Amino acid sequence: MKKEIHCPLHYAMNLIGTKWKPLILFHLLDGELRSGMLQKKIPGISNKMFTQTVRELEKDGLLSRKVYPVVPPKVEYKLSDRGRSLETILRSLDQWGLHDCEK
Repeated sequence: MKKEIHCPLHYAMNLIGTKWKPLILFHLLDGELRSGMLQKKIPGISNKMFTQTVRELEKDGLLSRKVYPVVPPKVEYKLSDRGRSLETILRSLDQWGLHDCEK
């Protein structure tokens, strides 16, 4: 039986092609952020959607999550090496959007 081959773009879009994933990844390009600060950088995302999205990104190996054993809880997110490999793509999308917004 032949193994089904998937389009590479289809694979990539399944990893990062939702409304919130590219934004979360983009905001982590400059370094790790605490959960609350990262969420504040993304207007309109609900707590539930934020949690769901970062869990998916972590499961897919694009970011890592560090929980500190303190009260109140402290959680930090940062890009993994795999997530960092998307930097050129994310920055290009940002520049493309900037150029288009200026029109």
